[in-house]
Amino acid sequence: MSINPAIFRAYDIRGTYPLNLNNETAKLIGQAIGSEALNRQQSTICVGYDGRLSSPVLSDALIAGLLQSGVSVIDLGMVPTPVLYFATHALDTGSGVMITGSHNPADYNGCKIMLGGHTLSGDEITGLYHRITSGDLAEGTGTLTQQDIKVLYHDRVLKNHILQRSLKVVVDCGNGIPGPWITPLLKAFGCQVIPLYCDVDGHFPNHHPDPEKAENLVDLITEVQQSGADIGLALDGDGDRLVVVDNQGKVITPDQLICLFAQDLLQRHPGSKIVYDVKCSITLPRLIDQLGGQSDMWCCGHSMIKNRMQQTKAMFGGEFSGHLFFAEQWYGFDDGLYAAVRLLELLGRTDLTVAELFHPFAPLPSTPMIHIPVTDESKFEIIEQFREFDFAPANVYSIDGLRVEYPDGWFGLRPSNTTPMLTLRVEALTSSALVRISALLEEKLKSIIPDLQIPELAFTNYTTSIYREDTNATDT
Repeated sequence: MSINPAIFRAYDIRGTYPLNLNNETAKLIGQAIGSEALNRQQSTICVGYDGRLSSPVLSDALIAGLLQSGVSVIDLGMVPTPVLYFATHALDTGSGVMITGSHNPADYNGCKIMLGGHTLSGDEITGLYHRITSGDLAEGTGTLTQQDIKVLYHDRVLKNHILQRSLKVVVDCGNGIPGPWITPLLKAFGCQVIPLYCDVDGHFPNHHPDPEKAENLVDLITEVQQSGADIGLALDGDGDRLVVVDNQGKVITPDQLICLFAQDLLQRHPGSKIVYDVKCSITLPRLIDQLGGQSDMWCCGHSMIKNRMQQTKAMFGGEFSGHLFFAEQWYGFDDGLYAAVRLLELLGRTDLTVAELFHPFAPLPSTPMIHIPVTDESKFEIIEQFREFDFAPANVYSIDGLRVEYPDGWFGLRPSNTTPMLTLRVEALTSSALVRISALLEEKLKSIIPDLQIPELAFTNYTTSIYREDTNATDT
């Protein structure tokens, strides 16, 4: 049968159900993953699925394909993505597939894939497509077992972590899969928990499970303010991202979160390496350097950061999209539930409010994350043309699109790996520098494509980050 190559993305497999991702395609994908696993000497694969309406049937189909390839499967049932990652360690398989649409609309679904402790990305993902179209698929008979891993996961998360004072916590899971997992976890940790949309409902009746968008945080902010809670936590649809609201109802930016965790780590482990993506604030590498750490800027994408951390033996990593990766006392994968426990532990050690805790890492003047619609073909051509400009005296980094750093600010421009978009961000030490760099970026963009439509107010002088005015962001 034909299969749409467009569902094989940079970080994962993702499509709409049942348009281009259905039971038949899922079975073929399972057989291709199993074939690749056997080629890498992996014989057992854990499988989990999120709370979307299509996830149970897609999981069954994928498992059927895996078994047909000859690998054995441990079926975890409905779990958050980080629990699937955890199972690959706890059950010593090293390999797992998560059926999840993450934070995307309700009709989306897909797969995140780990083989032998390595998260597949780029050519490794498209390689599965080529296996299917060429018929390079193993045949065999695998065995299937079921495993309930909830108690094991909760116990391991709480191991070595203590909450030193009681905290009132509002948790909004947007009816995604993390709800039934994080609520008992935080109660066991000693928190007073106010759950908000923590029951799983694949229709997402209250708001979309994407906390990166401002409109999806309105109810959480209101509940924090009205309940007098110490903190608000929001997780995305599959639980691998964390967004924080302080006691005043203000959103803590991902940059601030990464800075706090980096500071804590470097105070205890001087000289450690920390990986961050090209969209993060300039304050982060400066903080890491000041504290004697090693800063390592890398490509966007959860699989890119995880693999980079493994290669460089980094102890912590963070993405501007809200993915947080702990290799110290954890396993180096992105886990919003575990990150929440680490944050609450840090807060509990102090007498500070959340607003006070993050005050030293207050955001610099910046634009929101701006998304400009273009074609899939032109987005790469635009980046190549941008490389030809002379940006002296700036330092230019081209590991993922372009990041151009001046002494008083920077801009980043890159092609989205998942949508026909350019994504860009500007940040500066002062408002005047922000205006100057934004004007330069806009001038260069329009010199390449004169009729390019930049969203209204995109370069307005913002003093906070992605959570103001940017209501059209989709993904990294």
